[in-house]
Order: sequence, then C-alpha cells, then structure tokens
Amino acid sequence: MFETLGSLTASPWIYAVVAVSVVLDVFLPVLPSGVLVITAAAAAAAAGAAGPVAVPAQVPDILALLVIATTASVLGDMAAYRLGRRGGARLDRAIARSRRLTRAHERLGTALARGGGALVVIARFAPAGRSVVSLGAGKTHRKVKEFLPWSMLAGMAWAGYSVALGYFGTQWLGTQWLGTAVSVVALFAAGALAAFLVRRPAAPAVAPAA
Repeated sequence: MFETLGSLTASPWIYAVVAVSVVLDVFLPVLPSGVLVITAAAAAAAAGAAGPVAVPAQVPDILALLVIATTASVLGDMAAYRLGRRGGARLDRAIARSRRLTRAHERLGTALARGGGALVVIARFAPAGRSVVSLGAGKTHRKVKEFLPWSMLAGMAWAGYSVALGYFGTQWLGTQWLGTAVSVVALFAAGALAAFLVRRPAAPAVAPAA
C-alpha cells in the first residue's frame, strides 16, 4: 500500500486527492486521509534529504499540504454540520437506533453550551469521532459561531500532527517507508487515545457548599 501511495505523491494530483479524501472521510471514516497526508509529508522529507538539486518539482510542498488538509477538514465538518442541522426525521431515527450516537450528541451539546469545545478537537483524532461531532453539532442546533472556531482548531491540530509525523518521522528515521509506517502507527495510537477520552464519562458536577 505504501508503494502505491508513494507513487501518488509524485503526481501533482496529490493535493486534490488529499483534499477530496479529507472532505469525504467525515461521511466515510474508512478513507485513509491521514495516511495520505503522512505519506505526502514523508515524500517531501525524503526528497529534501536528497539535497536541493535532487528534489523534483512535483514533490509536495509542506506548507501547501498543511493548508489544504486543514481547509478540507473544516469544509467536511461544515458539510456534515449542515446535514445534521437539516437531516430531519430520517437522521433522528438513525441516531435513536444507536446508543453511542445518542450519548455522544448529548455530551457534545452540553460541552459546546459550556464552552467546552475541546471535545471537538479531541474527537477529530478518534475513529468516526469527527462524524459524530459534526453531525451532532448540527443536530443539536449549535450556532455556527460556537462550532466553526473549534472545527478550525481541530483541523489545524490534526493536519499539523499528521504532517509533522510524516515529515519529521522520515527525517529522524532516515528512510521514507519506515518513517511512513511508524508515523501511521503513531496516528492510530493518537486515535485510540482520543477515542478513550471521548468515551470517558464526564465528571459529575460538584454541588456548591451551603
């Protein structure tokens, strides 16, 4: 798989593929958007290590990759937010059939209402967490000004982490395939930790002393 992705990074289409994958994985969490970003960043690191003369023009630019991944993340979040806001009875029934979705949406509404939008950032790393959060923000009719800033912060955090893993991992390990593989494992580890934090029940409120 890494060889196939590696050949894709040599094409100028890598930016479009990353953008489409990141936008759509809010609806299809199985898409390897994080792996794509990591692989592209690793290719840039490997080319840079070969020296300025050896760097081909089509090697992904790190800054452009970061901006595209962040922007696509926010656009995908807002598309899911709009869908959740206008989903109607069909979406209600789909959510009601899932205890996990119902609980997640309730937690999200409470967190955003109290200004605790850090949940949006954490959930961005969790498998399907982005979907639950974005759809839930729309479903609970959170205001755009409450959700959008946290979505932007989540997109920057996720994109920055993924790009940094691929780029610095490859520089540190010295081999593109090894840097990519280790970085992907680190991305999945962050996802597992984020999933644990999202599922963890909130601490009960402490009653004020009389």
